[in-house]
Amino acid sequence: MKKIILAVVGLPGAGKTEVMEYIIKKTSWPKVYFGEITFDEMKVRGLDVNEKNEREVREDLRAKFGLLVYAKRIIEKIKNISGAQSILVESLYSWEEYLEFKKEFGDSFKVLATYASPDTRIKRLTNRPIRPLKKEEVISRDYSQIENLHQAGPIARADFTVMNEGGKEDMYRQLDTILAEILSN
Repeated sequence: MKKIILAVVGLPGAGKTEVMEYIIKKTSWPKVYFGEITFDEMKVRGLDVNEKNEREVREDLRAKFGLLVYAKRIIEKIKNISGAQSILVESLYSWEEYLEFKKEFGDSFKVLATYASPDTRIKRLTNRPIRPLKKEEVISRDYSQIENLHQAGPIARADFTVMNEGGKEDMYRQLDTILAEILSN
């Protein structure tokens, strides 16, 4: 198997974390998380972790340093991981980031989109134990991530898609099929 940089993408509540945990359990691949950049910056700024502050920091970093600031910082982290056959990337967001990863890693870069309908994601995010969101916040975040971060492009261009509307077992079966294809190349 050749080295793969596999980004897992999807809107909030689609199941990216579950997908990542399952793939890590199956493969032991290390991961890098785009959100770490936001949380690190929030800590530097002394901000509380909440939806409003997260959005402000994400958009501010991109406004100050360009749309590729996250991609460039994550690519550097990837380059500093030694000995890994393949690496997972959690939460690549924008079309511009997608293109930067393609430019850097070529055919070794693959995208797995996790999809769940807006109603399903709203139910998940309003009931999650950590940082629950109100329905209006979920909708607002969707619009912000699609309009301001150009998140729809990587989802639309994904090499693989998991439909995450059912239970975890259904999602795991889909992931097993995808992993078998990735590992056979």
